[in-house]
Amino acid sequence: MNPELYLADLEAKPAALADLASALETRDPFDGLPAETRRVLFLGMGSSRYAAGIAAQRLRAAGVDAVAEYASASVSYPATPDTLVVAISATGGSRETLDAVARHRGRSFVLALTNKPDSAITEGADLVVPMVAGEERGGVSCRTFQHTIALLLALRNRLTGSELDVPALLRRTAEATGDLLERRDQWLEQAMTLLDGPNGVYTIAPAERLSSAEQSALMFREGPRRAADACETGDWSHVDVYLTKTLDYRAILFPGSPYDDQAMDWIRQRGSTVLTVGGELPDAKAAVRYRHDDDPDVALLTETLVAELIAARWWLAQSRP
Repeated sequence: MNPELYLADLEAKPAALADLASALETRDPFDGLPAETRRVLFLGMGSSRYAAGIAAQRLRAAGVDAVAEYASASVSYPATPDTLVVAISATGGSRETLDAVARHRGRSFVLALTNKPDSAITEGADLVVPMVAGEERGGVSCRTFQHTIALLLALRNRLTGSELDVPALLRRTAEATGDLLERRDQWLEQAMTLLDGPNGVYTIAPAERLSSAEQSALMFREGPRRAADACETGDWSHVDVYLTKTLDYRAILFPGSPYDDQAMDWIRQRGSTVLTVGGELPDAKAAVRYRHDDDPDVALLTETLVAELIAARWWLAQSRP
């Protein structure tokens, strides 16, 4: 793992998104899926599971029986011919995911979603879908996380008949991502200062974009090795609010939940520090805005970049003598 290469991976996001948009316009990567599927089972760990959770939720909203499992779970749905298993691993070598897929290979239809099409997870898969994210030389899943969500949105189109224009969405996301990168001198230092406390960083997002909070917290842990944890906005008032009474509580909040005001009321009373990303809330210390941030789908694909860039800067500072 290398912080300078990680930063370079982040800076390459707009170009990689454009490549994926072009690839999706050229061909449907999900051509070859069975005509009928009774259940969709997503399997993955870490960032892969975060992205899968959002995909499963959207499929359920469309009436599809779908669930995102920890690949490490010992008990899950049985292997059946009418189950579509979507095994997600950027490297293609996650041990837990390989073990879980082995229970379904030859008994369920297995789709392998990976950034390494010749990796172990593709062995025996019925369909392999490349992430088209390029090599992540920094050793951290950042572009692959973004591309996983995008491809799972395309999968939802295939399974439900939804007409979301994913290539157009990716191009708007590339513009939003490029905007954050180009203007980082205007917001990054302030964001770093606000979140640089003695008790770690907390991340809060609505259920529909919980992956943004989960991935952001992971970036703080994985790169600069700082304590960080994620919470869903509504649930925050039931499980994390207590920390604001005893800690120097500092958080990134991704607006969009009906319960934003409820969380901010407690934060206001306790004098905690909140940075919002993609919108503004009363009593937040600052807000980071970006192009197209009023589009929830663009936000889903873009907003983690704020935490990623903060993590990159902290990590770089720690690595220098």
